[in-house]
Amino acid sequence: MSPSCAVEPPFGAARPQGSYAFEVAVVPEPHRVAQLRLITKTFLRYRAVPAPLAQDVVVVVSELVTNAIEHGHGTVSLRVRHIGGDLFVETTDENPAPARLRPPTPDDEHGRGLFLVSCLSESWGVSDDGRTTWASFHASSGRP
Repeated sequence: MSPSCAVEPPFGAARPQGSYAFEVAVVPEPHRVAQLRLITKTFLRYRAVPAPLAQDVVVVVSELVTNAIEHGHGTVSLRVRHIGGDLFVETTDENPAPARLRPPTPDDEHGRGLFLVSCLSESWGVSDDGRTTWASFHASSGRP
């Protein structure tokens, strides 16, 4: 199967309606962030998500995955769902300590990731068990 067939159905094939998603689990290594950005970008292009929104989603994926790798424990998973007009991004790891937004000082070299997530997404939060951090977006267009 060619790479284009792995992402795009053959020309003329009917596209199923409903929700679309992918989930990937990786070992917590820094080079995985770039791989997960690329997978997400490809998925969003396939779903015809407008480029400006897709760019924001990819930045959020990068920040959430980086946080999970740097502060989490064990395997890191990324799940991206496109349901109707909404996009959801979730990262999960084994650390029960929830991600929290903190104001960085001007001298901090790190610590702005969740601030970016809060600025770029419609909403974001952490699951009750602290292991999953999520962000949501409204996609006004895209494939049905």
